[in-house]
Amino acid sequence: ELTFLTKQEILAHKRFTELLSKEERELPNTRLPMEKILTLPELKSNPFRKRICHVFSTSEENDGSLTFEDFLDLLSAFSDSATLEIKSHYAFRIFFDDDGTLDCGDLEKLVNCLTGETDETRLTEAEMGQLINNILEESDIDKDGTVNLSEFQHVISRSPDFVSFKIVL
Repeated sequence: ELTFLTKQEILAHKRFTELLSKEERELPNTRLPMEKILTLPELKSNPFRKRICHVFSTSEENDGSLTFEDFLDLLSAFSDSATLEIKSHYAFRIFFDDDGTLDCGDLEKLVNCLTGETDETRLTEAEMGQLINNILEESDIDKDGTVNLSEFQHVISRSPDFVSFKIVL
């Protein structure tokens, strides 16, 4: 009763510090290496786990490491209380390669990530081409061959399952 922190914030800090070594816990502004973050059960089986770390990381080394503040941002963006706009913004950033749009190459990587990149699960070139064409036909409102954030958000707004996506501790 004497704290302004929520139970979730306290649990998040506990989870974050559990992943640190004793020496790291003593240091201010410790960054948690991506390899340790990826051991969390909430991310372990997510096909986009590395990209998620990179999107939320403020590391100048671009190594996907997270400070506690980065970790809270990640949890907040995919919490129950996050708006569709916030969730779709971060999902879009996770899917594209930092150029601001989803192009054919990004969509192919996205599909391969979702289906697995083994010989048994990989789509044929023809199947991949057809799927990407279908995605662009449905999503590319301005017909420029890419999907921008507003087009992505328009598609996502029609998907009730997307709103329920969350990462819970």
